[in-house]
Amino acid sequence: MMANALRNIIVVGGSYVGKTTAQELAQVVPSTHRVLLVEPHSHFHHLFTFPRFAIVPGQEHKAFIPYTGIFPSLPDTPSRHSVIQARALSVQPQHVRLDREWQGSNHVPFDYLVVATGTRLAQPAGMKHDDKLSSVTYLQNHQNDVKRAKSILIVGGGAVGVQMATDMKEYYPDKEITVVQSRPQLMPGFHGELHNVVKQRFDELGIKFVTGSRVKVPAEGFPAQGGPFNVELTNGTQLSTEFVILATGQTPNNGLINDLSPSTSESLINPDNGFIRIRPTMQFLDPQYNNLFAVGDIADTGLRKAARPGSAQAAVVAKNIQAMIEGRKPEDVFPRMPAAIHITLGMKYNIVFRNPNEAEGQTEPTVIKRDDGREDMNVEGFWQRLGVSINSANQYHL
Repeated sequence: MMANALRNIIVVGGSYVGKTTAQELAQVVPSTHRVLLVEPHSHFHHLFTFPRFAIVPGQEHKAFIPYTGIFPSLPDTPSRHSVIQARALSVQPQHVRLDREWQGSNHVPFDYLVVATGTRLAQPAGMKHDDKLSSVTYLQNHQNDVKRAKSILIVGGGAVGVQMATDMKEYYPDKEITVVQSRPQLMPGFHGELHNVVKQRFDELGIKFVTGSRVKVPAEGFPAQGGPFNVELTNGTQLSTEFVILATGQTPNNGLINDLSPSTSESLINPDNGFIRIRPTMQFLDPQYNNLFAVGDIADTGLRKAARPGSAQAAVVAKNIQAMIEGRKPEDVFPRMPAAIHITLGMKYNIVFRNPNEAEGQTEPTVIKRDDGREDMNVEGFWQRLGVSINSANQYHL
């Protein structure tokens, strides 16, 4: 069979859930089909390490891992599946339009397409560059900004803000660290006990925090360096600081499907939150687009946005596409699980927190406290998990 006669299954977005979806599909699709993972970044961005590596020097180059091991090849037989480094601009019913040519065209046809574009995060939680060198340089500059500032204000009391605050205060105990959170509690997506655990940690370390008030972000942004300046809060107070870090929420990457017309009066995207409306099978809710799926953070699942529920969804998508290729009905549905998180509260101290599973009659959350954290966040193990074998430390720079 000629290579161009292969039928395409396209996954758009190569972060944790998109990567896993592509790998799950590659294991089950017949030899008539190939999986194409479309991703603008040259390397896999190991986002979980960014809050730490934006502060602590020496490991930042390890946060960007080549995509070369995603689809392993057998000796003498290269994998028919591919990673396409490109930005998908628009999904049409039968093809996707890319920002550059691939195999002679910037239109790539598909039988099935999975949107795994996730959400955009403000730097340093997410990078705006697509290449490794620029992103590494950004993190190094951020480390220097943190080191130079005597006082730092973090905007946002979610996971990124909490992790950065505790890392910073432990790594630089003399700095004054303040977290401003617009909601009444820190880590608002979780049972209130998590707020209590984090607050206790903040008190131990001497981190200041303000809840129930927003920071007024000036249109031109905050000064990057120089002496102290004032930051205005919506409750009328002013805080003096030398450096501001934005650790505020996520913006859905949903522009990809703007050119698709809904077949019903319901829009394809939930206007309340910007996520793609789906069925329990992860297919688009709109019956006209049976062959389109959304997975992970961009899918309107009602679940907390995280890699773990996303991985379970990846398996569902793979099984359902396999069923459709084989002429069966897609019947696998994504599991509903209580929100859970593994979060660092300093260099070594970290906790696993899980909301009560009310379906099973639980009323109290699960809290597992650990003291086994490593400064490099076990990043080298993640290279192995992505199928990249390392024989010398220099290879982490590739």
